[in-house]
Amino acid sequence: MSRISYESTETLVFDPVSANRAATRASLYNLGFRHIETAATLEAFEDAIKRSPPDLALCEAQGGDEDLCRVIQSLRQGITGYNPFIVIIVTAWENNTQLVRRVVNSGADDLLLRPFSTAVLGARIKTHVERRKGFVITSEYVGPDRRKDTSRDSGVELFVPPNSLKMKAHDRLSADEVAIRLEAELREAKNKLNSEKLRRDAFQICVLWRLMQASIPGTGKFDVDLTKLQEVTKSVARRCLGTEFEPAIDWCQSILAALEGLSAGVDRNASMHLLGHAALNLHQVFAPERTAAEHLAEIDATVTLVRARTETAMAS
Repeated sequence: MSRISYESTETLVFDPVSANRAATRASLYNLGFRHIETAATLEAFEDAIKRSPPDLALCEAQGGDEDLCRVIQSLRQGITGYNPFIVIIVTAWENNTQLVRRVVNSGADDLLLRPFSTAVLGARIKTHVERRKGFVITSEYVGPDRRKDTSRDSGVELFVPPNSLKMKAHDRLSADEVAIRLEAELREAKNKLNSEKLRRDAFQICVLWRLMQASIPGTGKFDVDLTKLQEVTKSVARRCLGTEFEPAIDWCQSILAALEGLSAGVDRNASMHLLGHAALNLHQVFAPERTAAEHLAEIDATVTLVRARTETAMAS
């Protein structure tokens, strides 16, 4: 096994506190990192990721974790930046339950509590070089597998994300070799991310349609589901642009038209019929191997589970 060397890796450090940025940079330098860029604001951090994605990003969450987690989530979803799969370690001073939950749900690789030693930081980074967790893609989450019981079948497929940090530090590839390999792996992984997100988002659209059928227009639940449907449908349409799935945009437009009718209170039955017809056809585009009856059975089974969870939560 080759010795790990971080000399050729690219690292980005975001921390609004100058002293903390300097301390993190010093620790990284002591570990052998030489190409270290720093950002004092979240905007500068996001711009740096878009301009030149690093192999490793360390970002401070304290005082602005919600905004930071939105940036990380956007990156992981493939919305921001060229490489959605960079290694991300979030740092924080406080072991706050809500903060931890938001960081975990953002898709970050790790959360490291301050103050930390150079040795601890080095051990964490080494873990993501040698034993990085496989990634999962769901309708709401893209990132490391967080399941505690990995023996249970969740229907979610694990995949190995491209890891340029490992290519440079462990595999010791040249710059040209990294560029060629990373380009190939990113192309495959981003295609997988896009197609899986489209499939899962189309399924979510169908589930939301079924839930809305049993809701009363004008109620909070109906309005929340309608807004969510609009957001997911617009996201699907954006992802389809320039891909083999571009014809599916027409079904997205039909869904949005139906939702406009529901919002305006125009012929609920006709709007709901159009919504269901378009939603099922959209889902069929991304999962053509299954019949319409099979799709509907899976959708209704999920709706039953959602309603059962909702009733349990309301009763407790």
